[in-house]
Amino acid sequence: MFDELNRYKDNGHFFFTSKVKLSEVCNAPSNKSGVYLVYALAKGRIELIYIGRSGKRGSDGLVSVRRAGLGGIKDRIVNGHQFGKVARKNSWPSQILIEDIEALDVYWYVTSDNKNDDCPSVIENLLLKRHLEFFGKLPRWNKI
Repeated sequence: MFDELNRYKDNGHFFFTSKVKLSEVCNAPSNKSGVYLVYALAKGRIELIYIGRSGKRGSDGLVSVRRAGLGGIKDRIVNGHQFGKVARKNSWPSQILIEDIEALDVYWYVTSDNKNDDCPSVIENLLLKRHLEFFGKLPRWNKI
């Protein structure tokens, strides 16, 4: 569904459960920007539940890299807020238990590097638009 992500060769994924620390299992880079997709594994099903990004294009034309905390995509995943003003390292374990999710499978893609210069917010919006067109709704965690 998201064939455009195939061009980003700097990518990876990791699994997260409520029993581990998000900062320890997250293998996203701390010095690069990009997008990430979160899939829920529950009751034998896999569902894309969130599309996010780290970084944006500044007025100087360069894509910014998050420098606070852990930095980069990793910091956005671990310390970014979701479900109110709560860092994901705290909100995701709670939400996993609330929704009876076995694990999250998080895929990340660097969109701006030596080979690509794509703005993460533009790619995020494109992915959200595709999801909306295909399913008629946004991923459920993008609505909250």
